[in-house]
Amino acid sequence: MQDNATEVTAAEIARLAGVGRAAVSNWRRRHADFPKPVGGTETSPSFALAEVEAWLRKQGKLAEVPLRERVWQQLAGHPEGPVTALVHAGCALLLIHERPTDWLEISAGSDERLAAMLPAALEAVIAPRFGLARGRRVHSWQAVGGAAAVNTPTGVNRSGAAHHPGAAHGPGAVNTPAAADTPRAANAVNTPARVHTPPRGSTSAASAASAAVHTPPAVTAPADVNTAPAVNGTPAVHTPTAPQLLPSVPLLRGAAELAADTGARQTFEFLLGRHLDANPRQYTLTPAELARLMADLAGPARTVLDPACGTGALLRAVETRPGQELYAQDSAPDLAALTALRLALHARATVRGAAGDTLRGDAYPELHADAVLCHPPFNERNWGHDELAYDPRWEYGFPARTESELAWVQHALARLRDGGTAVLLMPPAAASRRSGRRIRADLLRRGALRAVVALPVGAAPPYNIPLHVWVLRRPEKAPAQPEVLLADTGQFAGEGRGGPDWQAVRDAVLDAWRAFERAGRLDERPGLARSVPVIELLDDDVDLAPARHLPPPAAADGAEQLTAVRERLGETLRLTNALTPPPADSARSVRWPLTTIGELARGGALVMRTGGNGGHARVPVLTDHDVLAGTVPSGTLPESDEEAVLTEPGDVVVPVLGGGSVARVIDEATGGAALGRNLVLLRPDPTALDPWFLAGFLRGTANNRQASSYASTATRLDVRRLQLPRLPLDEQRRYGARFRALDEFERALRHAGRLGDQLVRGMYDGLTDGTVAPE
Repeated sequence: MQDNATEVTAAEIARLAGVGRAAVSNWRRRHADFPKPVGGTETSPSFALAEVEAWLRKQGKLAEVPLRERVWQQLAGHPEGPVTALVHAGCALLLIHERPTDWLEISAGSDERLAAMLPAALEAVIAPRFGLARGRRVHSWQAVGGAAAVNTPTGVNRSGAAHHPGAAHGPGAVNTPAAADTPRAANAVNTPARVHTPPRGSTSAASAASAAVHTPPAVTAPADVNTAPAVNGTPAVHTPTAPQLLPSVPLLRGAAELAADTGARQTFEFLLGRHLDANPRQYTLTPAELARLMADLAGPARTVLDPACGTGALLRAVETRPGQELYAQDSAPDLAALTALRLALHARATVRGAAGDTLRGDAYPELHADAVLCHPPFNERNWGHDELAYDPRWEYGFPARTESELAWVQHALARLRDGGTAVLLMPPAAASRRSGRRIRADLLRRGALRAVVALPVGAAPPYNIPLHVWVLRRPEKAPAQPEVLLADTGQFAGEGRGGPDWQAVRDAVLDAWRAFERAGRLDERPGLARSVPVIELLDDDVDLAPARHLPPPAAADGAEQLTAVRERLGETLRLTNALTPPPADSARSVRWPLTTIGELARGGALVMRTGGNGGHARVPVLTDHDVLAGTVPSGTLPESDEEAVLTEPGDVVVPVLGGGSVARVIDEATGGAALGRNLVLLRPDPTALDPWFLAGFLRGTANNRQASSYASTATRLDVRRLQLPRLPLDEQRRYGARFRALDEFERALRHAGRLGDQLVRGMYDGLTDGTVAPE
């Protein structure tokens, strides 16, 4: 079936053809046969992907759309939205991952045949894979000889409960029954039913895809397949019906083709990553480095719960173990479904996912997990305060309406076995708000709160405040003389948007935590960590902010350090003076023949790459802030299956956002770093282009102005439009030597400025804390 439903915007057409947005506008004006808009608005129209591809190919502007790009465009332009498309793709990729021969057999025929046969094949994988096979009927499409005979009752959820026939299908075909709106009604979801409710709206053309539906023999799973607690809410993943799958068939075939090249897991990670990158404001993500730190603090665990799973970053960071079970719940059905599929493709662990409000409708009330990892929503007022006043989870006190985070803390403790560990990301205010002091006091007295770690600014969203990590343990017995570990890693904050030094944070936190775990206490590490007797914290405020209880770093040699800084500043200023450029000689205006970066790239004089992929190698990341500030690589990128672009000495890196005229030549110290987002790398052919000549002319103000486009709040540089004079290589090197000398002078000025700031700040600190005399 031709995929006529997928639509693309002008910007996406430009990306397909490898041109700028202006070129697409010109094509629309100059070519009468350019495809007509099929949707969107007058100012932002959309076009049929199939028509656009055909036109580009006819014009010789496109030999073939890359498979990855084709699959992404099919997903992004899906008529039911990208989330539904992602869930359908994830289900198909799970089938390909688990039973590749089944996929090959059912995909061999027409699109209608594939859509009709796929639900039963998916059911045979989804039910046991997500731990939902106990005591229910699993249909086998093979039982009817591979015919288009499917009986996948959309009115029955994974726990066997009958859905209300009028229940709406949310994103990703996640059915939310009306009966699950309250905790009491949620329990009714588990009532077994043998009701077959025909798919809503399965008439006319939609019914044709499933016209040959029969009732196949049922296979009853053994009673001991699943001995874990049943899902008490709405299961995250439901088998889509044939009518729901039919519009997705072109996408599923493309995803299967991509999976044959890269693997099912890598294909889903690519599609999910592109979706998250395209919608950054819709999701609050947990950075991969922070997720790994929280998982390491929790330690090895066989059963792990994330009650606010989001996109599954925390559970994905858990070290895999034999027989592992991962439990996930989220109030957003689409996130719950995507997380369940992501985890099922990531590891062999049994995955149990549920959609629903965790505090109001806990999906796992009987669970006693080894570990709970949680990045809860912050500052929620409507978390169920009035409905949950007598909830048994409030062992340490009923949280105030403004203390939703303490409700999540107690929920995590209630779902742990005795001795189990919970690690939660918390806002710093939760450690000191007066409305939560009684609960904090009881957590301390009973030995439930074991550590509070202050993270550096920029560790996770919101990036402008230093978030905390709380480590809790469900006490087996009250400790005789309890102490709590307080740590502050603020000193490891990075500059600007580069993010913290995660390796330093990990080393400091894990070393302090493991030493505290072994001995039950930790000797003072000035400015970093110490264990505090609980009795010292039980005052009127019960303030647990680490910075208020940690001594400052040893300052006995403060005056000597400031003297050393002053001497280094003097040396740098002398170097700066020596590097000051000589007086400029006037020259007659010269008009060189010009070329553009785009022309040089097409002619093979340089290679042009864009950054943003983390790959699998854990290497430093050069950020746009590093380039602008002239500092060493300081950033991180989430791990991805797309290879990172690694810099090499002699490369030229250009930021594309911000409006500054900056280009940086990569040296030996920076070579090997991964290229970050919003950066373009130019790798010149040394026999044709001198890198310093290239970087110098790219910094011209007029050059940047003519190559920039302006939005209401930002400036974006089109690197392809930057101009360069056509000069012989010897003449290039003459200019390049002068540009290199200017770069050294600029670096010296920056270094002097940083040393000056350090000296001034140190003097203020020394004078105010008494370590430096006023005379």
